Amino acid sequence: MPIPVVRSVHVHPVKALRGFSPAEAEVEPWGLAGDRRWTVVDTVGKVVTQRQHARLALAAAELLPDGGVRLSGPGREPLTVEVPRPSAAGGTVTVDVFGTKVEAVPADPSADAWFRAYLGGDVRLVHMDDPARRRPVDPDYALPGETVSFADGYPLLVTTTSSLDALNSLIAQGDHADEGPLPMNRFRPNVVVDGTAPWAEDGWRRLSIGDVVFRVARNCGRCVVTTTDQGTGERGKEPLRTLARHRKDGSRLIFGQNLVPEQRGIIRVGDPVKILD
Repeated sequence: MPIPVVRSVHVHPVKALRGFSPAEAEVEPWGLAGDRRWTVVDTVGKVVTQRQHARLALAAAELLPDGGVRLSGPGREPLTVEVPRPSAAGGTVTVDVFGTKVEAVPADPSADAWFRAYLGGDVRLVHMDDPARRRPVDPDYALPGETVSFADGYPLLVTTTSSLDALNSLIAQGDHADEGPLPMNRFRPNVVVDGTAPWAEDGWRRLSIGDVVFRVARNCGRCVVTTTDQGTGERGKEPLRTLARHRKDGSRLIFGQNLVPEQRGIIRVGDPVKILD
């Protein structure tokens, strides 16, 4: 087998929106710099994702140098949103991230108006100001003091092209073959790796990307977001039908591995990926 290498790096500044693919990214303890530091919430503070609004897939967030974002989406004029300060925003609000209570800072009201018009519902945009202390990683899979942004549960998600190829081969043999082959963006990873055997990541426990070392926390359970075409917002049946037949861990349908960084550093497209354990 060739030495595995990083094929692509992905940062999603606003949770559930389209992100961008830089040639390199800084690894912070809670994830890639700028990744999922913003999220949309509903009237009671629950995080809103493509699970509820597939249309979020069509909106994009460009990360600005100061941490702000420039929003764009079909039928809406682009909007620049600056990083809010707790003192100017009247303090923080409590956000419910899949049952975990997290303090976040409300964005400027213009951002709320933008998302309300785009989604047709009463929502608002919030920012995680201090990821070092706002949201701990699930203690069942973390060390004391480890934290995460508004990502689903862990700082980074890694996937492999060989496993996607294997999955697409299985989809082609199933009863929704017309939906395949699926692109990797269905899984919204942070790092995509080339040069492994299919499903090799199931056995990884610790790895390095370039000079940065990561611990594998657990495999990634997949949800309805993976059935959403990221270019059209339309939903299908795959890959969940095929994952349910071939890739289950208990009741969870799995694809990819969740990572926790052991140090800060820079990862780059083309970096070697070494399996340490």
